[in-house]
Formats: sequence, structure tokens, C-alpha cells
Amino acid sequence: MSTRAAGLQPFLVMEVLERAQELERQGRPIIHLEVGEPDFATPRAVCEAAHAALDAGLTHYTHSMGTLRLREAIAARYARLHGVEISPDRVLVTGGSSLAMLYAFGAMVEPGDEVIAATPHYPCYPNFIRFFGGRMVEVPSDPHDGYRLDPDAVRSAITPRTRLILLNSPSNPTGAVLEPDRMRALCELGLPIVSDEIYHGLTYGEPATTALRFRPDAVVVDGFSKRYAMTGWRLGYLIAPSFMMRTFQTMQQNLFISPNAFVQEAAMAALEEGDDDTARMRETYGRRRDLMVGLFRELGFAIPAMPQGAFYVLADASRYTDDSLAFAFELLECANVAVAPGVDFGEAARRAIRLCYAASDDAIREAANRVREYLACRG
Repeated sequence: MSTRAAGLQPFLVMEVLERAQELERQGRPIIHLEVGEPDFATPRAVCEAAHAALDAGLTHYTHSMGTLRLREAIAARYARLHGVEISPDRVLVTGGSSLAMLYAFGAMVEPGDEVIAATPHYPCYPNFIRFFGGRMVEVPSDPHDGYRLDPDAVRSAITPRTRLILLNSPSNPTGAVLEPDRMRALCELGLPIVSDEIYHGLTYGEPATTALRFRPDAVVVDGFSKRYAMTGWRLGYLIAPSFMMRTFQTMQQNLFISPNAFVQEAAMAALEEGDDDTARMRETYGRRRDLMVGLFRELGFAIPAMPQGAFYVLADASRYTDDSLAFAFELLECANVAVAPGVDFGEAARRAIRLCYAASDDAIREAANRVREYLACRG
């Protein structure tokens, strides 16, 4: 195996999920709080659009950048929600937001470059960056400041090797949302910006702000998985400055050819008819957030900051463990509850677990009961 491939670290959330699925095949009743996947069905209008596209024979290649119709609709969404005018020619439709991130780091990171990002952080970020020879510089975020990235701390971390700043708002795993003034300050530090905005639309107060408001040349990653419950459809997009688009298009032509034709039609339906579904999901997630935080605080897990977006709770488990990976598998094997080990999200979360509240109220209550019973027996 190449050194580049061998250097990748396992995605521990998926390791937990795959073991949980193995236990389910053995008949174990697992409650899933580990993986970041909505428990809602994809909106009916989206599924109907996909069926219609298949019936119409839309099963062939499209333009490598995605259909013009979908790119226009994405651009129109930014104008409507954020007051940001972008050309459809600055939109690249991809096979999920992960592929968009792969393109972004592949085009922007040279060996030896540093990428500054908040920690705790999405587990795949360092692996993406390392794959292209870069290094992620982790700037700790303060839980008592809502885990929001501090512009002054970022400024202090800048070195001659710093290539770009990576933003994620709303954040996985903390649910942190950067308020506009803080987003502006980060965008004005003078470095290129890559902004992962996949959880936009899922906030429980003010809407999240796009980096494009303050940096028209920011590279933005987004997609359809989270707010439209379309994880398995694998469709995302990247927005970038005009001068970068030919490079991204060439990468797509070589590495992925083009996005799925019928899935792009489904995405059109999500943009045109899915906002009411997203609003219902968001209302439900808000209620589940409050339920989960209350129950797990009662169990002795410290949760210093109420998540403001996405659908995760980062819970300090140091009362029970100093090894979150072992603890996660312990809860899975002994309590039939699957959680994400905090160490997957960086050293700052080594003694934490991440809980996903994209699960039913009953599942959250039952998970808390199982954990309570197990901890009582564990002593």
C-alpha cells in the first residue's frame, strides 16, 4: 500500500456502526446514537422526482459540473437566503459533500502546508488534509464560549506554512454556530477560507451565516444529506471563485466523470419543495436536543454548551472514563447503545462521547435508561 493510503486513520464512528450492525444481525436490539444520519424518510417529493427521472430515462452522464438547472437553483438559494449573488458557473455538483472536500483540499493543499481548524472537529478533516501531504493545526474551542472558534486564537496559530482556514458552522460534533461578527473576523484574517456548511438549515436560533457573505472568494462545501434526509443519495456541491472552477471541473472529469443524473432531479425537488420538510425536522430535532441534554446531564455527563445547530451533543464522560473509544464499545457491548467515541473528534474530546439526537424520543429515553442501568451495575 502507498504511504499516503496507509497513513489514513480509521473513521471510528463507522467502526462503532459496523460493529453495531454485526450485533444486530445476531439479534441484539441496538439503539443508534453514533452516526450522523437523520431518522426521517427522504421527503416524498424528492423520491417521486427520482422515480419520474428514472421513468423518463435520465440514467446517463450529465455535464461534468452538474446540470445547469440544478446549479442555477443552488445559486438562487444563496441569493434568496443569504443575499449572495453567485454565478451557476461557480457551482460544482459532486457525489456528496465529502467528495467536494476532497476536491477542495486536493486543489489547495501542497505537501508541508498547514490548515487551521477548530477542535473538536469532524474526524475526516485531518485525514483529507494528510492525504495530500498537509497537516491540520488544531485550535481548541472553548466549551464555555459555545465551542465557537476564536479569531484571536486562529491569528496566533498562523505561521508561514499556513495555507488556509477551515470553518465548520454549524459544527460537528459540538453544534457550535459562528455568529456573523465572528465569521466576518475569521474571514478577514487574510487567508483562503474553506467553509463546510453541510448543516445549514439545521439551527435552533438565528440561521447560520455563509462565509460567502464576507469572503466572495471562499470555497464553500454543502450538500443535501443532512437537511433533506438524503444521506444515501450522495449528492453535494462546492462553490468556489471563478479562477478555480476549471481546475475543479478537470478533477471531476477525471475522478468522478459527472454526478448522478436522476439524483440531480431529486435534488431539484428538494430545493423547490423540501423547505417545509426541513422545518418539521428542525422543530423535532430541537425538542430531541432538549430531551437528550436533560437526560444525559442527569446521568452525570457534563454538557457545558447547548448545541445551537446540527444534531449532536458532545458530552464529557470523564466521570466514567479516560478512554472514550473503550467506553463507546463498552456501552455498545454491554448496554446495546451505540455512541461515537470523542477521541475520533480530536484530543480535546478524548474523554467525551458524541450523541446524535437524530433518533426518536422513545429511542433517546430508552438509551438513557440502558446507560443508567449499565452504569449502576458497573459501579
